[in-house]
Amino acid sequence: MKPTDSSPFKTRYSQNLRLMLALIATLPVAFVVAKGGMLAGLGLIGLPFVFFYLYLLFTYPIIGVYSYVVAGFGVSGILRYVSGLPLGLSVDGILIITWVAIAVHKTEEYDFQILKNGLVIAFAIWMGYNMLQLFNPEARSRVAWFYAMRGVALYPLLSAPLVMLLVRSPREVDIFFILWFGLSICGALNGIKQQHFGVDRFEQAWLDAGAGTQHVLFGKLRVFSFYSDAGQFGVSQGHALVAAGVMTLRKGISLPRKAFYAITAVLCLYGMMISGTRGALGVPGIGFFMYFVMSKNFKIVVLGIIVGIGAFSVLKFTSIGQGIYAINRMRTALDPNDPSLQVRLANQRKLSSYLASRPFGGGVGSAGNWGLRFSPGSFLAETPTDSWYVKIWAEEGIIGLWLHLIILFYIAGHSGYYIWYMEDSELRQKMMAIWGGMWGIYLASYGNGVLGQIPTGSLLNVGMAIMFLTPHLSKQAETND
Repeated sequence: MKPTDSSPFKTRYSQNLRLMLALIATLPVAFVVAKGGMLAGLGLIGLPFVFFYLYLLFTYPIIGVYSYVVAGFGVSGILRYVSGLPLGLSVDGILIITWVAIAVHKTEEYDFQILKNGLVIAFAIWMGYNMLQLFNPEARSRVAWFYAMRGVALYPLLSAPLVMLLVRSPREVDIFFILWFGLSICGALNGIKQQHFGVDRFEQAWLDAGAGTQHVLFGKLRVFSFYSDAGQFGVSQGHALVAAGVMTLRKGISLPRKAFYAITAVLCLYGMMISGTRGALGVPGIGFFMYFVMSKNFKIVVLGIIVGIGAFSVLKFTSIGQGIYAINRMRTALDPNDPSLQVRLANQRKLSSYLASRPFGGGVGSAGNWGLRFSPGSFLAETPTDSWYVKIWAEEGIIGLWLHLIILFYIAGHSGYYIWYMEDSELRQKMMAIWGGMWGIYLASYGNGVLGQIPTGSLLNVGMAIMFLTPHLSKQAETND
């Protein structure tokens, strides 16, 4: 008689087979854990997910652009919980693998002619200047150059052409906004958790390791969420506030989408306030002003100027809200005698004397954290720059600073020209959101070194490329209509 499906023999055989397969599967993991530790074991377990991600990426390379945005938000936070992972190079890996994914596809799938534009040329020129910095006689470390030039010049050059090749319709722009706002909401909520319930033990360890000197002032926590620091958190939240606020003002969009934009704006406003980042105050100030100018509604521009003057007057000439830490902190930004401002000005005077005979600066990676790591004790490493533009000036000289500023304002002017002449549409509103937010980051980067840091740098690079795609996206939107 043949055993049936319910046969005890077959049941025991199946169970033993499954047990044997489970043991065989776990043996490599156990071996790796024994040799390399728990982190290595987790890496082995994650391999199937990595392979699945790579399969999706090579099938749909646009996933690389979205991954670039997501990685910008996640890397700094993850490193507080898991040390030893080479996540600092994950952004490089995502961009390079995405280029490989494009290379293995049929070339006729992509319009490479679209890369013949001013943005790609500008980023190539800037990368070329940074390559020449390898021969700067003042440079102390070539390794520091490698680490520092990535956020300064390499990421823009790698990411902008990717966006131009892969973003083909307003739908991809929508996904970019959803990712940006969704991750910013997560950042705000995590910041609110830190503000009202305190930091966890990993975040506390990070503060105790030295970050506390900048993040706990007068017994008050400058909230940093899962960003690299409170400055990046505050400015990034202000950036999202501008973009989401502009999208909220668009008429004719569905109620759920308007609610999503409004919730993003409100939460990011609160996140910006609790960061204690004074430089972030300028992001919505200039961002909304530039939006109102681009909207061609000059009555609102005048009203905005009046409101701005009123807010400035309240902060500058009154003590209203002085008991609220966030308002008090922002009020100090308008005090010319603020000790922090005086220290910054003194540092800039020292840098001016040092750089007077160094028109090409002290070398990329010679200042800031990279300078402290690779050339400790040197003048630039020990002199805080505190500002993105001062950092560029210190490392790449007055020639590099002027070249950088020319490129930034060329991008703003070129994009603004096309947006100005666009027909009123939802796509135009999105471009104005990106454009206004970009101006806010330009201003905030004078007080904070945020322009080349993630996620702000990633968002800017993608946003700039999208704005340069305006003529193509407009034609695509008209075709869909």
